[in-house]
Amino acid sequence: MHLRHLSLVNYRNYVRLELSLPAGLTLVQGQNAQGKSNLLEAIAFLATTRSPRTAADTELINWLAREDPYPYTRLAAEVQRGDRLEQLDITLLPGSNGDTFRKQARVNSINRRALDMVGILLVVLFRPEDVDLVAGPPGQRRRYLDLSLCQLDPAYCRALSEYNKALSQRNALLRGLRERERQAAQQLRFWDEKLSETGALVIARRQWLVNALSAEASLRHLDLSGGAERLHIRYLPSFDPGQPPSGRSNGAASETGVSYATLAPEGVRAIFAAQLHSGRSRDIAAGLTLHGPHRDDIGFFLGDRNLRNFGSRGQQRTAALASKMAELDIMTTAGGVTPLLLLDDVMSELDANRRAMLLDALHIVPQAIVTTTDWRHFDHDLLAAALKLHVQDGQLHPAALQSEGMTKR
Repeated sequence: MHLRHLSLVNYRNYVRLELSLPAGLTLVQGQNAQGKSNLLEAIAFLATTRSPRTAADTELINWLAREDPYPYTRLAAEVQRGDRLEQLDITLLPGSNGDTFRKQARVNSINRRALDMVGILLVVLFRPEDVDLVAGPPGQRRRYLDLSLCQLDPAYCRALSEYNKALSQRNALLRGLRERERQAAQQLRFWDEKLSETGALVIARRQWLVNALSAEASLRHLDLSGGAERLHIRYLPSFDPGQPPSGRSNGAASETGVSYATLAPEGVRAIFAAQLHSGRSRDIAAGLTLHGPHRDDIGFFLGDRNLRNFGSRGQQRTAALASKMAELDIMTTAGGVTPLLLLDDVMSELDANRRAMLLDALHIVPQAIVTTTDWRHFDHDLLAAALKLHVQDGQLHPAALQSEGMTKR
């Protein structure tokens, strides 16, 4: 996997960028708010058609371009994948009301759905926020699973999109049921069927990824902790997808988790449908859907201790790093190519041992782009081998190391 060229127009603080990238390591240095994170965000957007930082596409438009009569932003990439050269192009155009933007995607100059672009460029992105993956909110961990699986499995990405649409419709229906319960019962059965069908695939594939992450992250964690502790990652669902529903449940994710070697979507679908049916009265009272993959979580465990509640800051960071490195291993195996590794100013967040593990990865991946505020996080040999760029005000230039105060370590 080689990102050969990146083009940006009106993206964040980049008015226009044409950047050719070599294989191997590219280091981008700059102070905060100059465009380091925006650059990696743009690459991740081309890989997943979603920003890893915001759900509002309007935030991606350069603020000067917003004053234009017809504001837009465009991202394009030339990607070498094996013997194939792929051209990706996605433009954000204003919607009919002017407050939202729609995506116009092209692959090799052919109009495609945005979902069809996902998975052509594979990336693993590690941001400072990912250090809090273990202790952060459940939505952050669900998003972590979703972004990895969408790149590996187009069917998962489609199912997730359909599930979220069906969930929104079902919740809207639930909120109005008190006024028109009888008329809405048939509609509710329809959305229950849609949710259980698409949600079953989401749950089954998430369980597969969690199993794979747990196996790989456990090995990475042994290296980081000196073999002192063994990490396990468990799926924490809002209902047990392997057992029919019983008793009352508030939809909160399990604290201890479940573990299945495999889950067949057909079996999960029947159990999920039964759960939606048995919990219907509670859903109506709450005005929302209390069970499903939108309420699920994952947990990072040392023995029986969930590190979210009972781990030190150092243990949480070690688990997060082991998990991200496991993601790189799994995507390489499952995707057939090694993803582009993107590290967004994370060196300053890690101690020397964890930093060394990331630096080792830079030597073995075909391509990596790393941002930093300080050249001194990298040794002399790594700096000598890398393309070094300096970013300021959305402009990239070859770096002059002496002017940046770099000293040999």
